[in-house]
Amino acid sequence: MLDLEEIRVAIMADSDNQVYTEKGIQPLFQVDSRARIVIVGQAPGLKAQERSRLFADPSGERLRAWLGVDEERFYQSGQIAILPMDFYYPGKGKSGDLPPRKGFAEKWHSELFAMMPQLELTLLIGQYAQEYYLRDRRKRTLTETVKAYEDYLPQYLPLVHPSPRNNIWQAKNPWFQTELIPRLQENVAQILNK
Repeated sequence: MLDLEEIRVAIMADSDNQVYTEKGIQPLFQVDSRARIVIVGQAPGLKAQERSRLFADPSGERLRAWLGVDEERFYQSGQIAILPMDFYYPGKGKSGDLPPRKGFAEKWHSELFAMMPQLELTLLIGQYAQEYYLRDRRKRTLTETVKAYEDYLPQYLPLVHPSPRNNIWQAKNPWFQTELIPRLQENVAQILNK
């Protein structure tokens, strides 16, 4: 089995990633053998890529509030891993960022998951992560999948993206704040405080 640095080098050497590697752009993910929770998101945004740090933006502030953790625990404790569906910013589309590249998670996630034997919970943020990990267990819509979060516990917990763009969705779905977030915070606290 490759170690973390060997995997990073292999990702950068992959011909599909040469455009990024030639520009000196590193793949963005956060993996630690002590991780108990992994966040599977879409792909880094442009700001994350420029800062070389995932969720270092208003979406990250909201996500940490949902989890009930501070920045230090989120980034430095080793207990929380972050594996986007693509480790590079995919570019701008008509209505936001482009989706993560197909085939990327298939190529790299299993090796990185194998390096985290203590994982207890996988948070699936957005449709791409839910589609990949829940497959035919997903509901008809993202809202229905997130609302049925109990069906996927204890291994998975589906979430909407914490982007401020989802404020309207949250306003239309008050159960997310009143039911799901308290349950999420309870689970996170139990897992991280063992």
